[in-house]
Order: sequence, then C-alpha cells, then structure tokens
Amino acid sequence: MAQAQPPMRTRVTEILGTDYPIVQGGMMWYGRAELAAAVSNAGGLGILTALTQPTPDDLAKEIRRAREMTDRPFGVNLTVLPSINPPPYAEYLEAALENGVRIIETAGSSPRTYLPRIKSVGAKVLHKCTSVRHALSAQNDGVDIVSIDGFECAGHPGEDHVGGLVLIPAAAAALSIPIIASGGIGDGRGLAAALMLGADGVNMGTRFCATAEAPVHSAIKEAMVAASERDTSVVFRSYRNSARVLTNEISRQVLTAEAGSAPFEEIRHLVSGARGKAVLESGEFDDALVWGGQVVGLINDVPTCADLIQRIVTECRERLRLGAEFAMPATDFAAG
Repeated sequence: MAQAQPPMRTRVTEILGTDYPIVQGGMMWYGRAELAAAVSNAGGLGILTALTQPTPDDLAKEIRRAREMTDRPFGVNLTVLPSINPPPYAEYLEAALENGVRIIETAGSSPRTYLPRIKSVGAKVLHKCTSVRHALSAQNDGVDIVSIDGFECAGHPGEDHVGGLVLIPAAAAALSIPIIASGGIGDGRGLAAALMLGADGVNMGTRFCATAEAPVHSAIKEAMVAASERDTSVVFRSYRNSARVLTNEISRQVLTAEAGSAPFEEIRHLVSGARGKAVLESGEFDDALVWGGQVVGLINDVPTCADLIQRIVTECRERLRLGAEFAMPATDFAAG
C-alpha cells in the first residue's frame, strides 16, 4: 500500500469523525462487519445494513462483531419502506443505539418518526435522497447530513432521473447542512469533482462491492470488473419504483415483462430478495438481479479497502492541484 495520506477535513469528516470524507453506503447483503470495519479502519465510514440481519438481536451481534474488528466510527443503515408486513424498524434502531452506534444512515421514507429517539442519545443522522425537494424536507426534519443520489447510482435512484452533475450542485445551493455526493463515484476524480460541485464528501456503494473485504462471491466482483458503463439496466420503471442493476439474464427478463405491461406479480419470483442473496453467495451471476451502478465502467480491479481509499485520496489531491493550475491567469500559467 502507498504511504498513508494525511487526513482531509470537511464538514462531513468533522461530523462523522473520519479521516477522509468517504462513506460506504448501506447495501443489502454487502453491509456486514467485514466490509464496514475495513472501510472504517481505512479512514472512511463503514456502514452495517440493519435489514441484512434476520432480527434486531442478530444486528446487535453484528455490531459487536464489527467492534471487535475496528475501534473507528461506523454506522448502521436503516432503510424504511412501505410494506404490508414491515420489519420491526424501531427494534432494529434500538439494537443499534443500545449497542453504542452513534451514526445512523436512513433511506426510503422520511426518518422524522425516528429522529427524536436518535437525537436523544446524541447520534447523527445521514439521510439518503434522490431529489432536492426531498433533501430540503430532510433538512427541515433535522437530519445532520444529506446523501444526494444521482441517477447513475445503484439501487433506487428515484423517479426524477437527474444525474449527479446537475443534482449535486443543485442540492449544495439549496441546503445549509453538508451533503454527500452519491452515484457514479469510484475514484479520486469523482471525489475531486464532488467537492468542486459543492459536496462535503462522497458515498460509494458499487465500488466497495468490488473490494477484497466485500462478503460476496468472487464471481460477482469479477463481473463488476468486466462490466462497462453500458452494462447496467433500469428496471421497475413501469411500477414507479426505478432500480438500477447490472445487466444479466434476469434483468433482461424483467425488462421484457415490463415492455409487455406485465403486472409485478408475474415477475415477483424473479426479483425476490432471497434469490438475490443466494446469487451473491453462489456467484451464479445470471440467476437473480445484481445491484450495481454505472460506475462499474470505472472498476478495473478488486483492491483492499485500505488500498482503494488511499488511491482515491491521492488521486483527488492530484486532481485538485491540477485544477488549481488550470485556474491560474493565462500569464501566470505561461510563466509556469
């Protein structure tokens, strides 16, 4: 690994207590102790995904397991979605707070129901949004940081379909709290660009999936390395629940069904969470939806989290230095 870079200081690192403004977003099935601890040890913020664990008690055990691997800050993601039979969200939150977690990443529905409890123990809230209007609502509710997700991102990019180059500066202009740029970011160029667009840090999901510590089959990581920026698909648009996944046999079947106006019930068996989890364990890439963003086109290897973060910070600083040179008056630049 290259020599460790000095810490970077932004509003995000001050709030989160990290060395670098790099967050590993909560990801279903990926967000376990091995990955979260590795990211935190490398100076970023690792995040456990609450609903990856079968029960709140299992989440408590996973938090304790992560704490055995790192003494650095890490968070817990709680994604709240409308459901006929919802998980016990409040119990998952209690498991996190009672076990000393003081950074909660929320996503899906507004976190306002849970904010009083989170704030009562002095925990910080990072809420994921896909639009400026939702980000403003979250700010008004009292979250500490907004993660603004562009259309390039894996998972659910919302229904506005606005890319990060527009969405990030629009959010930065509208909000007074710090924002984290998410979607399409996987290297130091992306971090430098996000900072220049007004963000205080970045959230990376897909890029951290293709690391040595990510707890998934190597064949899935290899598929990400092999993919280009054109190898993702947006499914579920016809159901007003757009989701970006890697293009494979299942995503093609889903798109074909949607083109024929098939009701969701006809494809439910293809897109179940259990099926997705099994694929990440088996490595059979074409057997289920595999979540991934357009940033796969920038993924060329499977480094450790430590090597990846040091590479990103080094490249970011170099890009910012070059940018400062380009911004010099022509006479000064010519004089060199």
